[in-house]
Amino acid sequence: MRTKSVVPRLRAKKRLFKRVKGSVGGRRRLLRTAKESIIRAGVFARRDRRRRKRDFRRLWIVRINAAVRQRGLRYSQFIAGLEKCGCELDRRTLAEMAVLDPTGFDAVVEQVRSALSLPAPAGAA
Repeated sequence: MRTKSVVPRLRAKKRLFKRVKGSVGGRRRLLRTAKESIIRAGVFARRDRRRRKRDFRRLWIVRINAAVRQRGLRYSQFIAGLEKCGCELDRRTLAEMAVLDPTGFDAVVEQVRSALSLPAPAGAA
């Protein structure tokens, strides 16, 4: 007797169509097109998981640079001073501090200034 793989095949198709839910047109209804769109979506997802890390790092650097320039330093000087004073705050934390806790960020900037032995900015009291 010939065996048929009807139930497993239907189950696999059901899983596949569940994954393409939300797509438009043939990407949702046609088996071959749905398979292609799942593969393509997976490729984009993998690429963008890696890309997100780069994008956030760039955002943090821009925020830190803006906050540090308001306090009379440059980003490169600030990072060099952080390493020199042994401060182990990462860019994510520094960017959050610059936005949410300006007084704490001022304290970090003063530590960096003292480590680099730079004078206080002209506008500071």
